Amino acid sequence: MDSLITAAARALAAGDPLGALNRVALRDDAPALALRGIAMAQLGELDRAKALVRRAARAFGPKEAVARARCIVAEAEIAFVSRDLGWPAKALDAARAMLEAHGDQVNAAHARHLEVRRLLLLGRLDEAERILAALDPARLPSASKAVHALIVAGIAMRRLQTKTARAALVRADAAARDARIPALMAEVENAARVLDAPAARLISNGQERSLLLEEVEALQASKALVVDACRHVVRDAGNVVSLATRPVLFAIARALGEAWPADVSREALVAQAFRAKTADESHRARLRVEVGRLRTMLRALAAVSATKRGFTLAPRRAREVVVLARPVEEKHAAVLAFLADGESWSSSALALALGASQRSVQRALDALALAGKVQSFGRGRARRWMTPPMPGLTTTLLLPAPLPGD
Repeated sequence: MDSLITAAARALAAGDPLGALNRVALRDDAPALALRGIAMAQLGELDRAKALVRRAARAFGPKEAVARARCIVAEAEIAFVSRDLGWPAKALDAARAMLEAHGDQVNAAHARHLEVRRLLLLGRLDEAERILAALDPARLPSASKAVHALIVAGIAMRRLQTKTARAALVRADAAARDARIPALMAEVENAARVLDAPAARLISNGQERSLLLEEVEALQASKALVVDACRHVVRDAGNVVSLATRPVLFAIARALGEAWPADVSREALVAQAFRAKTADESHRARLRVEVGRLRTMLRALAAVSATKRGFTLAPRRAREVVVLARPVEEKHAAVLAFLADGESWSSSALALALGASQRSVQRALDALALAGKVQSFGRGRARRWMTPPMPGLTTTLLLPAPLPGD
């Protein structure tokens, strides 16, 4: 490898893409194409970066399998940054195996990190933790240590383990400063802000206040009966009842939880559960049936009792009843949660992450665009959607991941 290629590679490792381009911008040999592609990716020119990396992979000869594997890892990273979650994971796994077989442990670890970060976006935390556990960050360079710690923090935040998340972010900050890469330090700083921003709303005794992520964690471990509108479950210290597939029952439970210790009128419950403006006899009959079903499902947690004007919730063991509500409550809040990271997403990637149909996601995006909350660029399959991050708001509880006890 000649001196210009070596100097360009060092510039990229130090987070200086312009310095790398100054050395190889006019060259079309395979190593230069690969470095140019990585530099363009760091500058945000993702389409151009993808084309250059693919040209580099084709330009490397049959005896340069490791170089081709590095190009595949680079292309996978570009796909991740551009939120192309459908990029073939098998190709990345094969490249990682090739790098490990030839002793390139740093780039093999980078491939592992990319795989884990993709799983984290999809909410597959158990898989992400299992793969991450096979990596020893002590043997990695500072930049890789920072990425590793950021992933640990991301998993911990999804699992509501704030102490673990804070400790991981401290390690990430130290490693990023040691690497002296400004973009990496900024990423750590942005992740740390999540722990100090509102994560949910607590509704209790007719009053409402914002909660930080660590306060949500403390609430989950408290003796309160929690009607959790983030995961559509009802829980106390010993039991969890999921109502995720029973939206009418959860709507009734939430209305009773918000009114506790008072009761809720039948007319209000009909409006809440059935979206009916007036309650006729058929609505009242249906309400009696649904309340009976809710009473059966919650029998280990609380009693649902009839009053003169409606129904009330009486916890069996808990001292109080509270409602944990999402920080943003609107029809398409989950879509906004992903777009809040500031990256550009395709509708297909959003559908994959949300576990929904692409058509449903597209309708949600069109509605948000009409409301001025998101914007798109590009056409056809190249169309991407994005929005600026919501100021002072973390959307951790809107992303797909199980909370403790689910």
